Amino acid sequence: MTNMPSHTHYSTAELEADLRYLKLLSRSFPTIAAASTEIINLEAILNLPKGTEHFLTDIHGEYEAFQHVLKNASGTVKRKVNEIFGNSLRESEKKDLCTLIYYPQEKLELVKTEEDNMSEWYEITLNRLVKVCQSVSSKYTRSKVNKALPKDFSYIIQELLHETEADPNKHAYFNQIISTIISTRRADAFIIAMCNLIQRLAIDSLHIVGDIYDRGPGAHIIMDTICDYHNFDIQWGNHDILWMGAFAGNDACIANVLRIALRYGNLDTLEEGYGINLLPLATFAMETYPELKGDIFSPRIKYSRRVYSDTELDIIAKMHKAISVIQWKLEGQLIKAHPEYAMDDRLLLHRINYTDGTIKLADGKSYPLSDCDFPTIDRTAPYELTKQEAALMKSLHHSFVDSEKLRKHVYCLLRHGSFYLARNNNLMYHASIPLEADGEFRKVNVLGKQFAGRELLDRLDELVQIACRIGSDDPERASSVDYMWYLWCGPDSPLFGKDLMATFERYFIDDKATHAEGKGHYYDLIDDPAICDKILTEFGLPAKVSHIINGHVPVKTIKGENPVKADGKLLVIDGGFSKAYQSTTGIAGYTLVYHSRGFQLVQHEPFESRKKAIEEGQDIISNTVLNEFKARRLQVRDTDKGKELINQVNELNKLLAAYRRGLIREHV
Repeated sequence: MTNMPSHTHYSTAELEADLRYLKLLSRSFPTIAAASTEIINLEAILNLPKGTEHFLTDIHGEYEAFQHVLKNASGTVKRKVNEIFGNSLRESEKKDLCTLIYYPQEKLELVKTEEDNMSEWYEITLNRLVKVCQSVSSKYTRSKVNKALPKDFSYIIQELLHETEADPNKHAYFNQIISTIISTRRADAFIIAMCNLIQRLAIDSLHIVGDIYDRGPGAHIIMDTICDYHNFDIQWGNHDILWMGAFAGNDACIANVLRIALRYGNLDTLEEGYGINLLPLATFAMETYPELKGDIFSPRIKYSRRVYSDTELDIIAKMHKAISVIQWKLEGQLIKAHPEYAMDDRLLLHRINYTDGTIKLADGKSYPLSDCDFPTIDRTAPYELTKQEAALMKSLHHSFVDSEKLRKHVYCLLRHGSFYLARNNNLMYHASIPLEADGEFRKVNVLGKQFAGRELLDRLDELVQIACRIGSDDPERASSVDYMWYLWCGPDSPLFGKDLMATFERYFIDDKATHAEGKGHYYDLIDDPAICDKILTEFGLPAKVSHIINGHVPVKTIKGENPVKADGKLLVIDGGFSKAYQSTTGIAGYTLVYHSRGFQLVQHEPFESRKKAIEEGQDIISNTVLNEFKARRLQVRDTDKGKELINQVNELNKLLAAYRRGLIREHV
């Protein structure tokens, strides 16, 4: 235990300087006994093992894989089961126990169809679950564990956690509790409660490092799960900002959200999740594009959980094209309205030569277009919406802005989210920090003023809060709402980190050279430990012992790319959670676990399905690719929370000194 300053270390002058504050503190701790008890409690907490932190990024709507990784805590539960039971259980028994912990209700139903002696199974299983629960709860105070207990079984679980059948004086007592749970037919409910508690206690805090939305079918399900989680934070990704911008009323963001959903054939989040009415878009698309040539706009249905008929696929393709053209018009309007964005190279519609079906890009070269059928584009005013398009966007605008479920989720993102988070010597942000080629922080024009480094991210954080507060009369709101689109795809956006988003080229130009999206200087420099040290110092972290954790750019393991950079200072944990990326990454993502013994970077194989996990016990196959163990086990005192508690102990010691010197009287 480190030496805490006692009341004898404070001079009377020091105490008198803080007397006003100490008198306020005395209201909460009115006696020497009360203050001493709190010091004892805080000192005990400081010596507990550090809680386990779980880091995930780039989930992209893959809710089944996300929920499974959350349930197994990236292998933490399996590791605990192995530590507790070792060779005393067969591998199949340990696998069954893990599956039960992940999916208790579903696994119980299966067991009942296979097991002849349920009473015996209940007794064995309950004893095993108690041992696992004792292990995962051991790093918390009784008070914290008690707050997590299910109300119906709180007293019983407390007794089981803090007693042991190995104690001869308690053996019969312990076993009788188990027997009575079974005889009163409460075993199923108790097992479910215990399994949920184990999941709850396995992870102390969850960090989502951006990109919850797009591509996969269940971003709304993921948001429901996250917003109900016991302790979490979110560092926004550009796909999250896109949805937040859509809710804020940015029509270009709305068009992008719709285009991406239609491209991947994933309409569940829009329709079922947020109640977005797509009928006006479908009607407009079928009238405007009665015939589509080629498969440019055919949805990538292999990433969708829905089964579509040929007629439905045809309608989706037409909707896809209709909203894409509207998107490029709306983006053009924003670029023209904001020359400070410096994105004129993204003004493409006026560059189309309808006579020969080509387009001249900003590089001066002409390229043939694979589709030149644009009946809604006025060649004299290519970025203006037709009356029908304007009416359609008005309808879609109201659907997004008025969605109560989307409002709930965006406000959750605002309350628990930010551009970055510095915690426990880890700096988390989704994509990048804008840098110059020489490693200096790049100055970025934000609404007419220049910002760089931490100051830039703080300013952008403020603008997002302003933009997403519907009904706000802040004078910056309109420009902030516009800027949400820039944050999605602007070259100096820390959430994007590329020189352009080549959406149009990828759709219409076969020459893949035009599809290239050049990465910012950040990505050229982050393998340099000195650059990482510079960034960590800018955000107030001690460079020698800190890490940067981000995602955004999938790690192409299949091509030999490494998620560990700058001698371990920077960890990129996007490896392909999204099924759409897995063919290029070769894996199904990375997650990071930071527990009391250090870091574990875990690489995951693709998750087949929840059904397979339950019926066959198929866990996600995970391999630890980095173990960074500490010389000693980390305690609460080594965390940011620990520093706060140490300050509280110091203040309470001052209060004790003030009581004992008569500067403050006890309120007995």
